[in-house]
Order: sequence, then structure tokens, then C-alpha cells
Amino acid sequence: MRILSADHILPITSEPLRDAAVAFDRSGISAIGARSEVIEMFPDAEIDDLGSAAIIPGLINCHSHLEITAMRGLLDDVEHDFPAWLLRLNDTRANRLTDEDIEVAALAGALEGAAAGVTCFGDIGRHGQAGMEALKRVGLRGVVFQETNFSPNERTAEKDFTALSELLTLMRNEETDLVQVGVSPHSPYTVSSGLFARIAEFAAAENMRVSIHAAESLQEDNLIRNGEGFFIGIYKKFDLEWHSPRCSPIEFLERTGIMRSAPLLAHCVCVSDDDIERIVGNNASVAHCPKSNAKFGHGWAPFEIFLDRGIKVGFGSDSVASNNVCDILEEARFAVLGARNRAGSKRFIEAKEALETATMGGARALGLDRLVGSLEVGKKADITVIDFNEPAQFPVNDIYAAVIHSSNARDIRMTIVNGDEVFRDGRPVNFDTIDVLEELEEIGGRIKI
Repeated sequence: MRILSADHILPITSEPLRDAAVAFDRSGISAIGARSEVIEMFPDAEIDDLGSAAIIPGLINCHSHLEITAMRGLLDDVEHDFPAWLLRLNDTRANRLTDEDIEVAALAGALEGAAAGVTCFGDIGRHGQAGMEALKRVGLRGVVFQETNFSPNERTAEKDFTALSELLTLMRNEETDLVQVGVSPHSPYTVSSGLFARIAEFAAAENMRVSIHAAESLQEDNLIRNGEGFFIGIYKKFDLEWHSPRCSPIEFLERTGIMRSAPLLAHCVCVSDDDIERIVGNNASVAHCPKSNAKFGHGWAPFEIFLDRGIKVGFGSDSVASNNVCDILEEARFAVLGARNRAGSKRFIEAKEALETATMGGARALGLDRLVGSLEVGKKADITVIDFNEPAQFPVNDIYAAVIHSSNARDIRMTIVNGDEVFRDGRPVNFDTIDVLEELEEIGGRIKI
């Protein structure tokens, strides 16, 4: 048994505690409460007194792309042109990166997450096995969503599904207690309605989680509603059979049947009241990625409306090719400020709501809330410790504000997953990051355009 004590503990599902402690081992959390009481309950436990710090549930990044970590900053010069950004990203991944490069990139991304207090990822990848291996090696929890290839052609829907289902079956053989497999039909404009329908059937039969990029931009909305702009030229160039459904992206997804899988929808920037009703009615969840959305100039998703309607919402960093960092505390702060400044916003989002979204919200969005997301007896010991030793953090008048508005990834002291440390005091427990970063630097130099 091990005990962590600190000046502050934020269980999330109950009120903050002062001068408190949490007792845990690999089987889960055994006690949480006043420091003296917890120590008295387990007199033989190893005690780690962290002092001026906050112990919180592990941060959850429910939308990432670890495999393209080597593209950090590579595509910034075309971010004003989203189709061009997507095409260059896919060309770089397909033609400039080797399988070994992608494995190194995914590992580096997982290490960055651990250092930022992220204990669990919802990771999407064309090379899903690279993401799985990275999470396993670092010791993190997660759901790895194997992404579809570019497959909007109705003529090839059955062939596309066969290849995808075979890969998913192989990946499921590599699942562990910590790392599970999901499926990601990429988006309404890159996946045919026939393929969406087959994936919906498969996910239901296999009880597999689904994640989709949806309603990300006005360009996407115009394409799906009106059949104009965006990818039309690409469809024609390659003689692909694709027809505009003449509705919103969310309604299109509902028509295909994929919404019945209660998917995790990433972005949801351009959503109407009707779209929100469809999200609620299908028990879908949302991965809110405010920094990536803003960096592309796509706009603000209605974060506070999602929360007020009871939608399960977590934060996602998206890829470092669009966000540049994996820092869920920073993402949470940006989400608060963005929501308060969004045109038409009805109320202020509070720091407490942001921390709940970064922890329990992400767990709910990934369907893992029975295991993680809060510090409660019986739950798994996924824990993040935030140091309070910087002048910018003092005085601590409001603990939630101190965490969200005065702290960031560089203040993380410890990251624990399933009772085991994976990061402490500036260093990952299982790796020497110097070798990984040197490899990543070499890859980055080689793929520069």
C-alpha cells in the first residue's frame, strides 16, 4: 500500500480536501480523506508527503494523434488552407515517414503526455498499432481508434470494410487491461455512407467504441450540405462516386446508422440546435479541441451548451501538427476563456467545470468513468500531482483557479497509472527521453519540406 499526501486533494466527485491523503495500490484506491486518518488506517504503508501540491485524478486527453508527433510545426504555413493542410499531412505520413518513424513519433507523443499529467488517451491513428505500442511502453491507459484510409468511394465500400475489419481483429488480439481498441471512420467527407453503415454494424456486434471527426469547419458543412468546394475537386480527379447528402454532417452520420454506436465526436464546431438534439438523442459524446479549432480559425464549439445539455464532454489536444503541444491544463484554460468570449455565449464557464471536463468528463466520453476520472475508493489509481512552487501560482485563494488559470504541463510533478509511477520530477520512469528526442529531431529534419 502507498499513501500520497498533499496540501490539496481534488477528488472531482466530492469537495476539495485540505491537508489530505490518498491510499492506493495496483488494485485501486483504498482510502481518501484527512491525512492523519488515512495514515492511521494503513500504518505500514509507504508515505510520500508532497507538501505544496494538488493531487487530482489523472488528466484525460480524449482526442489525439500521437503518430504524427514528428510533424510538430511542419504544416503551420498552410493552416490557413485546411484542405491543403490535410493533403500535406497525408502525403508526409504516406511518403516521407517510415513505419519506424511513426513508431518513434507515437512514443515521443506518449512521453510528452505522461510529462503533462495525462494518464489516458483517446488516440486516433492510421497506424493504430504504433499508438497501442507507445501507450503500452510508457505505461499509459487508453483507447486507440484505428482510423479508416481515405475511403469516400461508394463503389469500394465493401472492400474498404473488409480490409479495416481484418486489421481491427488483429489489433484486438493485442489489447491489455490498460489499452483497448476502437474504430474511427475519419469524417463525413472521407468515408462513404456504405462504409459508415458497415462500421456501425461491426461496432455494435463487437461492442467497439467509435470516434469520428465531425462538424469541424464551415468548409465541411458547406460540402456536406451543398456539395460545394472543399474535396469536390479531389473526388472528380480520382473518379470517386460521392454524393452530397444535402444535410448537416451530424444528420448525415445519423442517416448512416453510425450515431447509434454513441460515438465520440471530435470538434463539433459547426453544430445547430437540431444537431445538438441528435447528439443528445444518440447519447454521443464530444471531444472538445478549442486550441486546434482556433489555430485553424474554425471557430468556437458551444462548450457550455454541451455541458448544459448533459452531453459527455472531454478535452482533446488534437495532434501537435495543429496544436503544437499536448497540455490538457492549457487546453482547459483556453476552453474557459474561449467559451466566455464566444459570440452568443449565455454564461461563464468556471474553472471547476473545466477541471471536471479534463478528468471525469474525458472518462465519460471514452466510456471509462467506472474505472477512472475521479478519486474514489474502488476506482483505479490514475493520479496526477501538480506542484505549487512557482510565484505565478501564489497565493492559492481558489484551488480550482490555481490549477486551471495558474498551472500548466510544466508544473506536473508526478503521473501515476494503475498505481504505478510513469513520470516523476521531470523524468519518465521507464525511459531516457534523450534518445527518443534525438531520433525525433532527426526525423523532423528529414521530412522538412
